[in-house]
Amino acid sequence: MCRSLFPEDFVRNCKKRNSDMVPYSPNALSRSMKRVIYFATDTLLIPIGFISAVSLRYGSEAPSLQELWPHIAILMCLGAIIISAFGLPKIKLHTIENRAIFQITYVAAFLALVSIVVNYAFEVSDPHAVPLIFGAIFFLSSTLVRLFGQTVIGHLTNRDVEKQRVLIYGAGGAGIQLASALSLSREAKPVVFVDDNSNLHGLLIAGLPVYAPEKIEQLLKRHQITNVLLALPTVNKERIAELTHKFKKLGVEAKALPSYVDMMTSDTLQRNGRQVSPDELLGRSKIALDIPQIAKTYAGRVVMVTGAGGSIGSELCRQLIYCAPARIVLFELSEYQLYKIDREIRPLAEAEGIEITTLLGSVTDRTRVENVIAEEQVEVILHAAAYKHVPIVEENELEGVKNNVLGTQVVAEAAAAAEIERFILVSTDKAVRPTNVMGASKRMAELVVQDIQTRHPMTKFTMVRFGNVLGSSGSVLPLFQKQIEAGGPVTVTHAKVTRFFMTIPEASRLVLLAGAFASGGDVFVLDMGKPQKIIDIAKRMIELSGRTLRDAQNGKGDIAIKIVGLRPGEKLYEELLIDNDSLVATPHRKIMRAEEKMLSQIEVLAFLREIQSCISDCDSLRLRNLIANKVEGYHVQEPDNEVPQREAQQEEGTAAAALS
Repeated sequence: MCRSLFPEDFVRNCKKRNSDMVPYSPNALSRSMKRVIYFATDTLLIPIGFISAVSLRYGSEAPSLQELWPHIAILMCLGAIIISAFGLPKIKLHTIENRAIFQITYVAAFLALVSIVVNYAFEVSDPHAVPLIFGAIFFLSSTLVRLFGQTVIGHLTNRDVEKQRVLIYGAGGAGIQLASALSLSREAKPVVFVDDNSNLHGLLIAGLPVYAPEKIEQLLKRHQITNVLLALPTVNKERIAELTHKFKKLGVEAKALPSYVDMMTSDTLQRNGRQVSPDELLGRSKIALDIPQIAKTYAGRVVMVTGAGGSIGSELCRQLIYCAPARIVLFELSEYQLYKIDREIRPLAEAEGIEITTLLGSVTDRTRVENVIAEEQVEVILHAAAYKHVPIVEENELEGVKNNVLGTQVVAEAAAAAEIERFILVSTDKAVRPTNVMGASKRMAELVVQDIQTRHPMTKFTMVRFGNVLGSSGSVLPLFQKQIEAGGPVTVTHAKVTRFFMTIPEASRLVLLAGAFASGGDVFVLDMGKPQKIIDIAKRMIELSGRTLRDAQNGKGDIAIKIVGLRPGEKLYEELLIDNDSLVATPHRKIMRAEEKMLSQIEVLAFLREIQSCISDCDSLRLRNLIANKVEGYHVQEPDNEVPQREAQQEEGTAAAALS
């Protein structure tokens, strides 16, 4: 909002529609050339105005041009100096307003005074009338020439541009400011005002008619309004929400904007800075994952998403809508999260003719899962339900393993028994040589799925493994943003810690692709480029938010970065593959398939029984020993000596939580 009066998506949509048009641009001339033209035009208006004034005053008895020439020459020389001194050539055509009019008035008055002095010098019989008429003519001609130039250039500039037609709700000060700003925009055109104040109805304000709210529907149709801007800075949020909903029902999106005064005086913008989008932090180009196989794989199917209310699960639901499934079954343990995602996607799904079913339940409840699959006739399962935050699972290892390993076993076995088409497990790069219980539990879940695949070829089981998801709950994006808004410091666990990053849409699309490319028992990973240092991410976020990094030496700058030490189970770096030689190509050059070694059915059955025993006995130590013995590459991270460990454990809201 600091950089533009209008919302970014409003401007972006307008520009997108006009991107292919290349109209005439007055910017083809340099600014110095324009000033020369303006200066020459005003200077030429002096003799024209003076001769016109003499003709009006004396009529047929007017002196000849030869007699007036000395007078005109002096006026032009002095007039050129006056025009330059008052800066008339600096007035931009598209910003003619009160101040510019006053500048022209001052020049006209000074020219009239100079003309009086010259008249006295030449002993003109009527030294006052001609100068006054001359001053008035110069003022009118200079103003009209600029208005005419503004009109012509505006026509040439916008003749091939289709502007967005805008209705402004609120004809007060903020609305007038918006109308003025929009009139200078090539992307949008203000058409009408609507205001609740009946005293304004029927008036013309800023050149636009003002109507009553009752005529909104009629105005939208008559003027083909494409956007509505709410210029109501003093109205409460409830009223704004009511108006937004009203316009949405009429098929037009309404956006609320602050006034210029709010933008200048409020400290909110200074405190919060600019919101940073996940794409800006990737350190690489976004990966195009729009492949026809995706839609074909899910079209017409009944797709069940476990953990549907989570960051990945909810995005999967959103993207599935564009794959045209017959029905999406939302399966979620949290009632509130289920309510949120249902409320968000149900209108979108209904518009596409897709059924939505919302079901509460735990993935560890075998009876519930089996009944849901049978009753809903599920054909594809996207298994995103998991406990994913490293520090929390590290302190609650029994529940973490129960949900992540046994929950996966329950859903996968139920899918196999029902002989559904596909089962896709959402995994993580933390499953590769893990240093924490969360990562180890996801690797064990992968082993369970791979084992089930060997005995149930009717269902294609696959896994997708990706890095840290920017913008998901607990990721660095919302965490660092919150710390920046609070004035810092931004907390990073270790100066050398690195991670692979991807956006939520990339991660979700990769899951859908895994289902499309699945051959059975394989692991898919996304080529995410080089891993990035978290401390570099923090610095980039500070800069992109419009702040400066505080210098540790002199204390100058806005936001400091504080190193707080690795949390229990956190790794310095992550890996995507256990064996780099196991890669197999896929139809997408950025998608890789890993064929990693598996455990035998006996080994998998043994560690599953041991897990159940540990949970029944509440024996965390035995569970950790089991993980150390059964999960390849599992090791305990060496203590972090960069800062005192006690200080690191006491620090709250650190980046460690964000990296889970």
